Amino acid sequence: MLSIVIATLAILLLGITILARLPVHWWWIRSCEFPRLQIATLALLTLLFAPFSEAPWRWLAVSSGLATLVIQACYILPWTRLWPVQVQRAEPGHDERCLRLLIANVLTPNRNAEGLIELIRRHSPDIVLTLESDDWWGQQLDTALASQWPHAVRIPQDNLYGMHLYSRLPLVSPRVERLIQDDIPSISTGITLPCGNDIQLYAVHPRPPAPNESEESLWRDAELLLIGKRIHDAPVPTLVAGDLNDVAWSRTTRLFCRISGMLDPRRGRGMFSTFHAHYPVLRWPLDHVFSSEHFTLRDMQRLPGFGSDHFPILTTLCYRPSRADEHETPDADRDEHREAHATIREGKEREQET
Repeated sequence: MLSIVIATLAILLLGITILARLPVHWWWIRSCEFPRLQIATLALLTLLFAPFSEAPWRWLAVSSGLATLVIQACYILPWTRLWPVQVQRAEPGHDERCLRLLIANVLTPNRNAEGLIELIRRHSPDIVLTLESDDWWGQQLDTALASQWPHAVRIPQDNLYGMHLYSRLPLVSPRVERLIQDDIPSISTGITLPCGNDIQLYAVHPRPPAPNESEESLWRDAELLLIGKRIHDAPVPTLVAGDLNDVAWSRTTRLFCRISGMLDPRRGRGMFSTFHAHYPVLRWPLDHVFSSEHFTLRDMQRLPGFGSDHFPILTTLCYRPSRADEHETPDADRDEHREAHATIREGKEREQET
């Protein structure tokens, strides 16, 4: 009986691994991309227990478990310290060229605003981006932050897609955009660094593929790829930040990076998993910061929780265009550009089914 259980688990894990590779938008397929670390851990356990199985179940468990572990490792390893870093480390100094950015998905029903405000005051970021922030959260943040972070973009919404941006640094032509769906906002703004240079920031929080949200990932994918195409068409120093409702190693996020040429500062450093804050076993990286080749990384850390289902993440990037050639910028081929264009077009044309 034990032999059958182990072999069945190994085959199931391999099946989920193969499903995740299918190029479709169905939510239950795309969700298979999220728990790669958890699937790899279970596959390793099947390999450890396989010797206690009887033939032929033993070899079925070993072959399936090994195949699963190898495939999952290929996706996971770039987000471990076993991989070369993608964004080079910043050298000391040049503080006037650095930007400290804090991202926090607050979880709308969570009312521990003081916990987040205390983290903001302790770490003193230049930019604060909150997601899922409604009118109540906006009032708490305005009261606490308005004097020291006077530049702001406020989009209070009660549908879990509100967004607030607070900045010590001047914002240049900030815009609220609804790129794919009318109830999903994003922010596009320039930021003037203390050194006098302007950079571009996109703040995003697309709708996730989930049964209570969207039956498909199409609209999330289209929004990310549309931003990626904009960056590709106007290659200025750029940051993209937010809760992408997608993992770092997913098909869509990797395509976004190739289309846009953006770099992931976590590669070679760790996963910095931010969700789910309350369940360590079910945790993966949903909150992201991407940078163009013009930046180096001084520091990145996941901050303590404050009652939300997400941990905040704090990143310090330095604008160093003279070091751009030290980065290996990802690039998309013609077929990938065609795929992105088709996804964007379909996302704009199709209405989400409710």
